Amino acid sequence: MDKIMDACKANAKVLELNAYPERLDLSDINCRRAMEKGVRIAMSTDAHMDVHLEWMKFGVATARRGWIEPQDVLNTLTLSQLLKFLGR
Repeated sequence: MDKIMDACKANAKVLELNAYPERLDLSDINCRRAMEKGVRIAMSTDAHMDVHLEWMKFGVATARRGWIEPQDVLNTLTLSQLLKFLGR
């Protein structure tokens, strides 16, 4: 994971925290490590129906356990902040 996170940082990429209950593939420990390395997180639910949006609570709980702050999550940026991050 360290190599992946280092590559993300070097190439201005983000890691996905998939909040789908059967995935949650980015653990709280890896969320914390990503934050320490300055790698942003994009949170998603992998939703295919509107009721699946409720899964976001699992992603938020994982991020909180990893000490992720809203400013570390790509989805929380304003449009101007997002465009700046994207280099536009």
